[in-house]
Amino acid sequence: MKYRNLALIFICGTLLSPAALIPPSTHAQAKPATDAEIVARVNNDVITLADYQKAEQQLRDEAAHDCADCPPEKVETQFKEQQRDLLRGMIDQSLMVQRAKDMGVNVESDLSKRLDEVRQQNGLATLEDLQQGVQASGLSWEDYKTTIRNGLLQKEVVRREVSSHVDISSDEVKQYYEAHPQEFTLPERVVLSEISLSTEGKSPEELAAVRDKAEGLRTSVLNGDNFNQVASLYSQGSTAKDGGGLGTFKKGELAPQLEAIVFQMSKGQISDVIQTRTGFEILKVEDHLQAGLQSLEKVEPAIRNTLHAQKMQPRMRDYLAELREQSYIIVKPGFTDSALLSGANVPPPDKSHL
Repeated sequence: MKYRNLALIFICGTLLSPAALIPPSTHAQAKPATDAEIVARVNNDVITLADYQKAEQQLRDEAAHDCADCPPEKVETQFKEQQRDLLRGMIDQSLMVQRAKDMGVNVESDLSKRLDEVRQQNGLATLEDLQQGVQASGLSWEDYKTTIRNGLLQKEVVRREVSSHVDISSDEVKQYYEAHPQEFTLPERVVLSEISLSTEGKSPEELAAVRDKAEGLRTSVLNGDNFNQVASLYSQGSTAKDGGGLGTFKKGELAPQLEAIVFQMSKGQISDVIQTRTGFEILKVEDHLQAGLQSLEKVEPAIRNTLHAQKMQPRMRDYLAELREQSYIIVKPGFTDSALLSGANVPPPDKSHL
């Protein structure tokens, strides 16, 4: 069975670096860590050298993955830039997980749902298969679940204590729209769905039969059958599971043969049967969008998301600084918490405990 790299799956859209999601050793170790093994203390939790090195290696792997064709020097530079905030992110994560527990946040049902989503995304039949895949990636199953659980806890804390207090007025949306018209001016586009039948490896006689089948499917759609349902039942392309949905295309993004046809069609029209190199296509223009500035109504959700993200950044910095002010944090000499370098209001570390 083929498993994807489950160790690098992005969890929950958390604001922190994925490498910061390594579970604190207090959750994973059966025996307490010795002082020599501790990099930082965060209230009653600790971040061990093993935690830090694991997160550091994950950062390095991510840098290499994200810049696969880059020279080694560039990958190393990217790694170094992210490494600077590594311990800070791990401390912030620990603070937010602790805050979630203080608030009585429970995410076990969400954890079950998220694990099932990961299972489906990787084409696995059971959670046992997912567990085997995780372990094959070199992770323990419990640590993997802790990583996801911590991400969910952080997300819920952010939602309750930061995101819910961000307000965006209609005037702000309008002002952004009027100040950034270039962001919302789009070229002519078509939204397409397809019914696709393959002719690969077919004899001339079989090819004729495939064309007849395609013509029959087109006729059934023209007579009132739902295009997307027909695509789900009979299309042989990868889009069949999505009702034949191909997506949105501007000029230059389709094969010239198809582009010449669909950009002459109107919304709702269905093409003739089109023979391509690999089969026969029937295309439906779900929408034909003209070039120009989109309406405010259409782009308002995107503007609100942009403004929300802009407002969240300073609020998150303030919130994390507040958590730090209320907490007991010490960092072992030789390691750097970049929150101190950025001027965050953090109590000075008592290094006698390390």
